[in-house]
Amino acid sequence: AAAPVRARIADVGTGSGCLAVAIARWLPAAEVVAIDASEEALAVARRNAERHDVARRMQFFEADLLAGVPGPFDAVVSNPPYVPEPDIPGLQPEVRDHEPLQALVGGADGLDVIRRLVPQAAAALRPGGWLVFEFGFGQADGVRAIVEAEPRLELVAIKPDLAGIPRMAVARRRTQQETPV
Repeated sequence: AAAPVRARIADVGTGSGCLAVAIARWLPAAEVVAIDASEEALAVARRNAERHDVARRMQFFEADLLAGVPGPFDAVVSNPPYVPEPDIPGLQPEVRDHEPLQALVGGADGLDVIRRLVPQAAAALRPGGWLVFEFGFGQADGVRAIVEAEPRLELVAIKPDLAGIPRMAVARRRTQQETPV
């Protein structure tokens, strides 16, 4: 019998690896790919993966989003930088003073990284694959427009956080038959 196909899941902008490591722990049959532009972040993610005994099922790539990372993927998850540059000084000190700026700043309106992530994820996903990412307060309309402008993706949901604030986008890669003309 053929070996079962393992789900491949990419965590883009993995940082400390918390999402990638949690996914690897919860989905032992999955292959998880942790991607970050920062070599230092990847070193932390690798240590966390080893600490939770999932490193052997993970791959680590230093890359700008999905550029050069071999796909395809069944799912792409991300907690990308989405803070508008003018909002940085007003952040809580424990965030502002301890997180790397590149992990926070998403350009003037906070959506620069998301504008690049959405088409790259659409290209890297298998048909029927999922893109799930976090975004900031007040950005739901902008995120909706970005995802809806990508013909390979269908926006499935904008989900609220525990406070009821829209904070997560869920999109699915269309199959050939579903692609709008």
